[in-house]
Amino acid sequence: MRYKRLPVSNDTRSRILDRALALFVARGYDGVGIQEIVDAAKVTKPTLYHYFGSKAGLLSALFDERLEELHERLAVAARYERHLPTTLEAIAQVFFSFATEHPDLYRMHLAMWFAPAESEARKAIARAHERQFSLLENLFIQATPDYGNMRGRHRAYAATFLGMVNSYVALALNGHTRLDDALRRQAIHQFVHGIFS
Repeated sequence: MRYKRLPVSNDTRSRILDRALALFVARGYDGVGIQEIVDAAKVTKPTLYHYFGSKAGLLSALFDERLEELHERLAVAARYERHLPTTLEAIAQVFFSFATEHPDLYRMHLAMWFAPAESEARKAIARAHERQFSLLENLFIQATPDYGNMRGRHRAYAATFLGMVNSYVALALNGHTRLDDALRRQAIHQFVHGIFS
């Protein structure tokens, strides 16, 4: 039996991603089934499988595609111009802005990082987190000649900075603070004071 190839429609594909994101944010990745996603997107299961191959493929595509804008903006912000505090402020601004513009996606991004190590959710987000961590790690390596006391600490600084930024974003997403300029400056001042002492 020959199957007719489904026409490619970016609208259909985007609609599936949008509906899946809304469902995953509301109830978690494991709490949502394929049938719910296709019902919400008003497509058939074969259509979802055509575009993504599986539920895990859908989740991977969601992160790969929807976080690409964040990664592109971070790459620009992380260009080191020999003044680390300025670069860190620019990076924090990108994270804060993206989280403000895409709160559901960022909430899911944070939640999946803490999913069980062997889960589909954790595997799907691992690439995005590795890209962010590597970008920060490389920044601290580049800054080491200008700030000698940082030598050999780039991994710890990258992890600490990313953790700090994501903690502030989580506080904001839960209504405990606002991701404004004052908070960004305070966070960078606190971080820089710690690494330069």
